[in-house]
Amino acid sequence: MNLKELTRRQLFGACGIGLGKISLASLLSRDVAAADSPTPASAPGGLHHPAKIKRVIYLFMAGAPSQLDLFDHKPKLVELEGKPIPPSVIAGQRYAFIQPGAAVLSPRFKFNRYGQSGALIAEPLPHLAEIADDVAFIRSVHTDQFNHAPAQIFVNTGSPIPGRPAMGSWLTYGLGSDADDLPGFVVLKSGGNLSGGAAMWSNGFLPGQHQGVPFRSSGDPILHVANPAGVSRQTQRATLDLVTDLNRRRMDSLAVDGIRSRIESYEMAYRMQARAPELMDFSGESDETLSMYGTQREDAGSFAKNCLLARRLAERGVRFIQLYHSGWDHHSNVEGGLKNQCKATDQGCAALVKDLKQRGMLEETLVVWGGEFGRTPMVEASAALGRSLGRDHHPQAFTMWMAGGGVRAGQTIGKTDDLGFHPVEDAVHVHDIQATILHQLGIDHERLTFTFAGRPFRLTDVHGKVINKLVG
Repeated sequence: MNLKELTRRQLFGACGIGLGKISLASLLSRDVAAADSPTPASAPGGLHHPAKIKRVIYLFMAGAPSQLDLFDHKPKLVELEGKPIPPSVIAGQRYAFIQPGAAVLSPRFKFNRYGQSGALIAEPLPHLAEIADDVAFIRSVHTDQFNHAPAQIFVNTGSPIPGRPAMGSWLTYGLGSDADDLPGFVVLKSGGNLSGGAAMWSNGFLPGQHQGVPFRSSGDPILHVANPAGVSRQTQRATLDLVTDLNRRRMDSLAVDGIRSRIESYEMAYRMQARAPELMDFSGESDETLSMYGTQREDAGSFAKNCLLARRLAERGVRFIQLYHSGWDHHSNVEGGLKNQCKATDQGCAALVKDLKQRGMLEETLVVWGGEFGRTPMVEASAALGRSLGRDHHPQAFTMWMAGGGVRAGQTIGKTDDLGFHPVEDAVHVHDIQATILHQLGIDHERLTFTFAGRPFRLTDVHGKVINKLVG
């Protein structure tokens, strides 16, 4: 063997002198300990405190819905319509596209109060209005990022830089999965491309089995999961056993965790072959259920179908189900854009909450809705320039909502100033959202850590606090 092709571990393994064997033993014991040691959430059941929920369904609206047109009604914007935003309001702020002299833009839709809670919801969301008392709105969320890709990655991983584990990866790492034949972290996409890309469901530096697995909403959930023609299940099992034996021998000689992840991925794929046809068979869903979601059995790839599939995945023990729907980036024609996106998503979101509630699953499922940031109270440029009316990125304040999972529904948390620019009451950071989601699952966000490159990491970095008004 060419010595230049030897890895450090192979050299130690082939070395007959005592120092080489001692070094090898040291390296192997360290790697085995890192791979097999119990997670920091190592209390009985993997919990730091009693869990209020079993799973999370996160409805991520990529592109940033305009909170001022949907949730956070500001009459002051009507009064100032077309006038330049006061310079003192935007002094020192960073924006993606805002030009000098940007004019104030009033809400594009009428708001009404719904439910016993009197929640203010705009007209493009009639289905959400029906479940207003099952939802808690948070109007004072803010983030550190003002461009789409880093902001989307930040909400999903706690860092704007690709390479950190996603929230779903942290949860399966800390708690494992209740599903033996499905991944613990499943991703469903609709609406087009995502600025943050696959970094939003990456396992980062966590073991590979915690990677989010993208599913399709029709046909095989994962391409090529079915056996090709002429290959029986017995033949596949024998082939897999042989490949697993070879991989284990290689892993024993190199102690590489990536091989362990490969073995587990192959085994999961084999188990999924039995579960996938049943999962994707919607024939057992009633016409009433399909109508409630606004979908059909042959529907492929819509957000509504993904919402129904999310409920089916939840029934089968999947820990974290992430739905991504893009298309909310309305730098122009914010009115038309919101109408289209609300039409595509509103019914499915509300139906998911209704369906979970009817089946007795809502209290053990946390449903989260939100984007990566909000939109500005002013247009990107002066109306005199003749540009179509749209809103820029606004990290200082935006709205999210949650339902189920021990959430104190029927309330609105947080308040922004008269222009909807800054939180003035109960400000909530993205890290607070993450800390609260982990808390509901029985995890202390400060104690769920993983040591990588010589330092401990966690989802919330060194920040975050549980939103007690929401779940206390």
